[in-house]
Amino acid sequence: MVGKGGLIMNFFLQGLTMGIAYDAPIGLANLFVINSALTQSRKKSLLTAIIIIFFDVTLAFACFFGIGAIMKKLEWLQLIILLVGSLIVIYMGINLLRSQTTDISAEATTEMTLFKTISSAFVVIWFNPQAIIDGSMMLGAFQVTLPSYSHPIFIAGVGIASALWFILLSIIVSKFKDKFNAKVLRIINLVCGIIIILYGGKLFWNFITLLIA
Repeated sequence: MVGKGGLIMNFFLQGLTMGIAYDAPIGLANLFVINSALTQSRKKSLLTAIIIIFFDVTLAFACFFGIGAIMKKLEWLQLIILLVGSLIVIYMGINLLRSQTTDISAEATTEMTLFKTISSAFVVIWFNPQAIIDGSMMLGAFQVTLPSYSHPIFIAGVGIASALWFILLSIIVSKFKDKFNAKVLRIINLVCGIIIILYGGKLFWNFITLLIA
């Protein structure tokens, strides 16, 4: 029997792994951080990563507590979102497994101003329809399957995952910018694709369980 401490750690680890699987696929936010690490100073690239983390975490909170709360009150909506969400998540994972990446070249650019960095990061996160849809489906659907007391623990794991991922991504790319190529990105996509497919399967099982209950 798992104790309270074990349950808390379990929910935290679920949030942590879910957050990494959600953030790691090579998308607009990652490319924004990678480009900054390749073309800007290390200090400026870390600042860019922190700004991206802020907007990414706020979007994750909005998706988890907003869409998830609505779903919890409407059982028919839970079924629809769990079904559609699980299929979309599995489809995302399959696409990652099949995706091809191209080499990223470090082209010399001028330093971005702080205002431009903030505004660009905001657009990359909050004006990205795919990020909003994916976040609502993945995080919103998980909100329904978790007990209410675990919500702060789970979303804390998601937030910490975001911070760890983007900061480490910035540091690693900045340090090894000459060796960072398509092969590394391909490995990242494969690992994250498998994780996302497994999560999609879990969501689909929750849909079946709720449907026959």
